[in-house]
Amino acid sequence: MRTLLIITLFVFSITDNAFCQTSGTIVMDEVVRVPARHEIALPDIPGYKTLKCDFHIHTVFSDGVVWPTLRVDEAWEDGLDAIAITDHIEGHPKKLPGQNHQSYEIALPVAKAKNIILIKGGEISRGMPPGHLNAIFVTDVNALNVPNYMDAIGETVRQGGFVMWNHPGWRKQQPEITRWMAEHEAIWQKGWMHGIEVFNEKEWYPEALQWAQDKNLAIIGNSDIHDAYNKRYNREQFPIRPMTLVFAKECTEESIKEAMFARRTATLFFNKLIGPKELVEPLVNQSIQVSKPFLYQDGFIYFEVENTSDIEFTLVKMGKDDSGLPEKTILPCKSTIIARVKQQADQPRTYSFKLENVLTGVEKPMELTFNIK
Repeated sequence: MRTLLIITLFVFSITDNAFCQTSGTIVMDEVVRVPARHEIALPDIPGYKTLKCDFHIHTVFSDGVVWPTLRVDEAWEDGLDAIAITDHIEGHPKKLPGQNHQSYEIALPVAKAKNIILIKGGEISRGMPPGHLNAIFVTDVNALNVPNYMDAIGETVRQGGFVMWNHPGWRKQQPEITRWMAEHEAIWQKGWMHGIEVFNEKEWYPEALQWAQDKNLAIIGNSDIHDAYNKRYNREQFPIRPMTLVFAKECTEESIKEAMFARRTATLFFNKLIGPKELVEPLVNQSIQVSKPFLYQDGFIYFEVENTSDIEFTLVKMGKDDSGLPEKTILPCKSTIIARVKQQADQPRTYSFKLENVLTGVEKPMELTFNIK
């Protein structure tokens, strides 16, 4: 016992030496948080890079609560590749009176140092109709601050900008139903509406998805974050933030712009993936890998299903059979499960599923097949 006490006191004297210091400054570097980027596991698809983007965020230069550089830091740590700071254009900045829109200029040096693509933009914020529209890839945000909204949109187009209709189903502006109005039709007929938010903050709009498909608009999903991101959302349950997926030829601003005008976009929000079939299907097929059977036993075969992505897929079996497969299978992100099905070794079979959380249209879940030989 005496020996144990002596050893304990000796160890304490070593580990607690800093607290025994009687003078000078004691620096405790270990208490400082080390910034780290959390990469999002999403595969590229044939011919294109899958870029993770958020094109609708705010700072103190409108009604947000954070400095522009923090938005870049958040994006880098959250695994994004590109962002657009889109502060409200009209009547701002309220918190910084007398100053023009400077969020882009302030954030740009940090974005370059973090290898984040920062796209210049702003939010044309009018009453309904037409509501709020983001203008990105513009060169002069202040030139959009004009009385007539059509002049603001026209100036965006003149600058080579991309126009998206924000939160079309926002109940503050459309309290009863989500409508495509004559004013939106006029903007679209001019070729001045290029995309539409199918998701915004914590809402998603089936009507917007249908309009995107009917009118060939880019499918967009954004956080529209005003607060610090970690204060707003439940990161334990949903570690991946909402984003627009852009399928670009290169990881550059020019390639992102080209892809968006070509409508090569989808959206991922809170484990729901929505986009055109020709883009979503290859992404899912690159994410889910099915192995060859590794065991035949008592009329059953065993094989592995691997999910390499950060999306948790919910597979719902199509049709009735005697395979023994469950009606619903959860395929967790970045994991492998073992499937056991009733099947003879010399009789190939195909198993079909609907992916409950992957949509290629309104009420159109993506279909997935396993061909097991």
